[in-house]
Amino acid sequence: MKLCNKCDAYFTPKVSYQIYCSELCRDEATREKIAERYQVTRRQKRLGKVRKCLGGCGVDLSIYNDSGFCSNCNISKKAVDKMLKELKGFIDYEQE
Repeated sequence: MKLCNKCDAYFTPKVSYQIYCSELCRDEATREKIAERYQVTRRQKRLGKVRKCLGGCGVDLSIYNDSGFCSNCNISKKAVDKMLKELKGFIDYEQE
């Protein structure tokens, strides 16, 4: 019996070098590895390049920033407007 590298289930391997219990686990693990390599490659391409925030504030971004916005500009305007509307309703209710 071996332990699956993906789902931690015990299984009987068909060959000595089998590390996943099923094709599904193998395929999911492969997809995750490909996605991880893609992220690393994208970050390596950013090395040495100056990237500025897309929000217009002009802050330099790290190679690890995938969104293109700094932490200050990464707030959704729609979410802020919704929250302000809820607060206004709450404040109006308190004053009555």
